[in-house]
Amino acid sequence: MHDELAAFLVAAKRNTHAADGDGTSSASALTGARQRDYRAGRFAYRDVHFGLARFTGQETVALDDRVIWSMVYCGGVAPAVTDEAAIALIHSCLRQALYIVEADRPFRGPRAFGRDGLRYLDDSEGDLAAFRGAERITRDGTVVYRLDYCGGLVR
Repeated sequence: MHDELAAFLVAAKRNTHAADGDGTSSASALTGARQRDYRAGRFAYRDVHFGLARFTGQETVALDDRVIWSMVYCGGVAPAVTDEAAIALIHSCLRQALYIVEADRPFRGPRAFGRDGLRYLDDSEGDLAAFRGAERITRDGTVVYRLDYCGGLVR
């Protein structure tokens, strides 16, 4: 089951977070929230989050309409970064990193990725059943984005 769940998470993240634009967004029952959904077979993925430059949210995976996995996250662009073009570049780098999500660590992006003078780094511990981690993006050694996350199987 873990391999099937991991493969589903990779597909879900590539078709939601990593997708350029808001093509996967849907209306949320929570006022002010953005929601992304993805379904394949018996699995359903949902990501509900609040905010843009600084945000918080939760991802869930249901099997036959019963939530079996969840991840919560909070973070965003550093307060010192206020230029809209810089924020857009950070988000573009993040989307590309999230597209490279790996089945053995289907939480966020790869351990390291670089693009346009930015460096994405992800440190995590644990596995699909129970994990925590932090991702960050740096420019010239300075952290311009950070996100903390944790989650695992729901029993």
